[in-house]
Amino acid sequence: MKELVVISGKGGTGKTSLVASFAALAKRAVLADCDVDAADLYLILKPHIQQREAFYGGKVAVIQPDQCTGCGLCMEKCRFGAITEHESPSDENQLVYSVDPIACEGCGVCYYICPEDAISLVETKAGEWFISETRYGPMVYAKLGIAAENSGKLVTVVRTNARRIANEQELDFIIVDGSPGTGCPVISSITGADLVLVVTEPTMSGHHDLTRVVDLTTHFKIPTLVCVNKWDINPSVCLAIQDWSEQHGVEVAGRIRYDNTVTKAQIAGKSIVEFGNGRISSEIKTLWRRIEEKLR
Repeated sequence: MKELVVISGKGGTGKTSLVASFAALAKRAVLADCDVDAADLYLILKPHIQQREAFYGGKVAVIQPDQCTGCGLCMEKCRFGAITEHESPSDENQLVYSVDPIACEGCGVCYYICPEDAISLVETKAGEWFISETRYGPMVYAKLGIAAENSGKLVTVVRTNARRIANEQELDFIIVDGSPGTGCPVISSITGADLVLVVTEPTMSGHHDLTRVVDLTTHFKIPTLVCVNKWDINPSVCLAIQDWSEQHGVEVAGRIRYDNTVTKAQIAGKSIVEFGNGRISSEIKTLWRRIEEKLR
């Protein structure tokens, strides 16, 4: 079993479209969408959910009104402005305090300093994760709640279950649609992977983002390939990316042309290679063969 993680320096480079095509070409693979902040692979693969689980990713403070004496120490010490005071509905001379769960960071300062032990830290539901079946095989994905944190922890949950399924069903590949950027969810997506494919675009910002992502994969000593998507919209920058990659020992495993077929496939809810057999499909198939060679 080998694990491929597809990432990018920013969103919108086309990595999810490539992952969907790899899923169609790989045959025996489990899919994992680790872009938990904005999962969208399911839009193409239309999974049938078989298991749905809540994800508890953090804690927020809760004030017990029957124990609170209204000293106001919690509001005074909260550096996030998450605690507010109100008049008591039963006694206008008494102040009561409440916590805004969106503003609360769960740091626990109020919990530790409350002289009446009137504050508790309660786990909150931060999202959900799913085990499902698609036309290309099993898929694990997740949805992080609005303004929720611990996306790296949720990514780990997704990858752990994808690996478990791959082992149980003796599948050849785990194909991961990773998060964009270089932050915590990306690190959680790539750690321990067998191969990373970085999808970039032929723009100055795309080139810059590529250098940051390759620095990350180099730090973790993960073999890395590069794919330049829509290379023909700016051939000179594409050439600069290829030169930089060669100088830094990173192979450009594929170049994908700009093609309206991608949009048509998305509208049809299909992967690119499933939608048609044009030139772009041929380029994606060539890229996948190169990836297979590296993984085996």
